[in-house]
Amino acid sequence: MVRLPLTPAEVERGQRLGALLRRARGERSMLDTALDAGVSPETLRKIESGRVATPAFPTIAAIADVLGLSLDAVWSEINQSDGGVELARSGRHAGERLAS
Repeated sequence: MVRLPLTPAEVERGQRLGALLRRARGERSMLDTALDAGVSPETLRKIESGRVATPAFPTIAAIADVLGLSLDAVWSEINQSDGGVELARSGRHAGERLAS
């Protein structure tokens, strides 16, 4: 099966996803985050850097769970062109935002 090249919009969405995950991870180590999510550190690094712009849903679901992100918030964030969407993190009030 031949994989079609990603569109510019898909590449940009992958970059927004990576930025979101880096912000949500904060000071937590990439290694700990990846291992807790059941993915390789290399996979997490590629997603965070935007090199894997369309990761598998279970991978994103596992990482989001470890970081306390709702999948609705992840979807909203990566589909915004300005990145100004508020994120609903477990244990946070809906009005709080992740620090950039």
